[in-house]
This record gives sequence, C-alpha cells and structure tokens, in this order.
Amino acid sequence: MKLFLCPRCQARVAFEALACDHCSTALVYQPHEATLAPCDGHSTCANRDAAGCNWALDEARDEAAGDLERAEQTYCRSCRLTHWIPPLDDVVNRKSWIQLEAAKRRLLYGLLQLGLPVAGKESDAQRGLAFEFLVGDTRPDGSPLLTGHKDGVITIRATEANDAERGRLRMIFDEPNRTLLGHLRHECGHYYWMRLLSEGPQMDQFRWLFGDESADYAQSVQNHYANGAPADWAERHVSAYATAHPWEDWAETWAHYLHILDTLEMAAHCGLQLRPRRRDEPSLPSPPSAPGDYRGPFERVIENWLPVAYLLNNLNRGLGQPDAYPFVLSRPVIAKLRAVHDVVQRAGTSTR
Repeated sequence: MKLFLCPRCQARVAFEALACDHCSTALVYQPHEATLAPCDGHSTCANRDAAGCNWALDEARDEAAGDLERAEQTYCRSCRLTHWIPPLDDVVNRKSWIQLEAAKRRLLYGLLQLGLPVAGKESDAQRGLAFEFLVGDTRPDGSPLLTGHKDGVITIRATEANDAERGRLRMIFDEPNRTLLGHLRHECGHYYWMRLLSEGPQMDQFRWLFGDESADYAQSVQNHYANGAPADWAERHVSAYATAHPWEDWAETWAHYLHILDTLEMAAHCGLQLRPRRRDEPSLPSPPSAPGDYRGPFERVIENWLPVAYLLNNLNRGLGQPDAYPFVLSRPVIAKLRAVHDVVQRAGTSTR
C-alpha cells in the first residue's frame, strides 16, 4: 500500500477515500493505474453507497468482466469477485460485509501491483477466483461452513469481522496475525498454489522446501489441532499453523510475503530511513524499494524488511501494544519466502 494524493488539491487521502477531506472532491480508485481520480467522467461501482466501495468500473480493460458484457457491468472488478454475501437486513452482517469488502480491496491492490492473475469465474470458470462471505454453520449447498479455499473459491466466515470473536479465536489458536487481511492473504495463497504451482516444474523445489503435499490433509490438520506444533517449529516454519501440512506452510509463507511487500511499499512512500546511534543495530540507510522494484534478487526484500520489522515492534512496545510482527525468520523460512518470491516474479512477468 502507498500514500495517495487528491488529484485536485494534492492533500493526502486514504486508499479507501470516497472524497477528499480537504476540498470535498468525490474520488474514485482506478485499479489498473493504482491511482485516485475525480469521479467526473468515471463510472462508479454500484456498491459505492452500500459498501463504501470507491473503485471505478473499467469496462475496456477489466479482464474479470468477461467478453462483450463489460459495458453492462455495474460492479467493479473487486465486488464482482464476491459471489455470496450475508443477509444485509441484519445490521451486524452489513457491518461485517463492509469490513470484508474493504479488506478484499486491499488484498487485490497488492495482487494487481505484483502482476498476478486476478480473473473471475465468469471469464475463467475453472481457474478463476471468487469469494464467499457467509454466516451460520452451513453453506448455501448444505455443506459445513468453514473458512478456507476450494477450486478457486475463498470462503470467509463473516463473524471473522467481529473484533471480539476474532480476538477470542486468536487466543484459542495462538495466531497473533489473525486479521481479516491476513485471512484473505493466507487463503489466496492456497488459490495461487493451485493456479501457479500445483502442476508446474517448480513442484520438486516445493516438496524439498515445504514437504510432500500428498500427505492426508484432513488428518494432518486434525493432528495439529489435537497435538499442537512441535516445540522447535520456529526453526523451520514462519508460524505454528504452518507445521500442520505443506499446503498450510505454503499459504502461511505466501501471506507473510504479501505482508512484507505491502508494508515495505508504505515505508518506501513515507521515505523511511533508520540511522541508529549504535552500529550493531538494524539500519536502513535509504528508503526501501517499492514492490515493483523487487523483480531482482530476493535478498533486497529481506535486507529492507528486517530493520522495518525491528522498528515496528519497538514502536508498538512504546505504545503498550504487542509486537506488530512477532515472527522469527529463520534461514529455512527465508528460503521458503524466496521460493514464493520466485513464483510471484515468474507469474507477474508472464501477465505483464
């Protein structure tokens, strides 16, 4: 994520802004250009009032719209990816839906910046991406409702948008990074494993780094919840849950890669530099690169991230808050992050 400016008065505005607080210009986000523009002359998403969606329609270039029906679209490419939403006659459901859509737009911002394929089911029925935000214990087809991914469909329980419920689950499952955006990034890791990796030449490297994905998934996850992670999990995994199965290890690592790039982009736009008084403390002599500049060696990502994470954690401690990034990146974890980086770079190059 980066800083945005009002195109009329140049005041700073948020990614989600519907209007400039300074000059009141109505704004619309253009996903292909990653810019905010005045609404004048732009078609806006039908969810602008209902869900606070500030994205524009882009009929001419939007690959998720599908064939010749682009001109008839009333929803932006982000909202069209949502196939199910909770009943909106309930105030809590409506609030949850708005929060989920906002998190999804941030997810898509990062995916599009990296040049990753983001096509909907209407244009690619087999490999396209879709989201379901649901409530209750069962899905519309009667099957159990679980947060997860299957065949390109990412399902999130709408109760995850409830801070108290998410906090309760964060404590139960010992998941310090359990956020809406974190959930979406994790589940899209499963999607891109299916889309970019599952049958490609990189599977040998995947198995060497992450393990054999043919291990029984349901039994592996059940064992994880019954017995917990090994005591030495941090030596080889980015999180405890990553030990459950190679697929979960990949998805957790993928999510962390997106966390890192998104935070580094904001640090770059803020011009962040660290010049500590002691030579043995983490330093950042110049602002980190933006994600588009990380098409070279992965080492630059880690070189920039470690001092930024160090700063974030210490700032949080000063505010009496838990560490913003309470994770240790061991050498095996860095090797896994590098594997994700390589997959993203190859996919981004092929779609540009």
